[in-house]
Amino acid sequence: MLNITKEINEKELTIALEGRLDTVTAPQLEGEVKDSVEGIEKLVIDCAKLEYISSAGLRVLLSAQKTMNKQGSMVVRNVSEEVREIFDVTGFIDILTIE
Repeated sequence: MLNITKEINEKELTIALEGRLDTVTAPQLEGEVKDSVEGIEKLVIDCAKLEYISSAGLRVLLSAQKTMNKQGSMVVRNVSEEVREIFDVTGFIDILTIE
């Protein structure tokens, strides 16, 4: 299960994730990102409560990064040790901006 909370502050969108970002929940996040990034210059993905991310979740983050490269920037914040390890092993630590 994945809970998604969105907060818009002018041209900055924060998407907070809670739960598991996997094959079942990735399409949910993908839809939220596509529906919400028009006119956004900075996208923040808050992973403070994200427990797990699968390859399907990584694919959604990569897609969001590509979209934001055209119109602004994207950062991933508050990554747990478990999720950071997945980013590290997959090489995503070098692709995404992680704060």
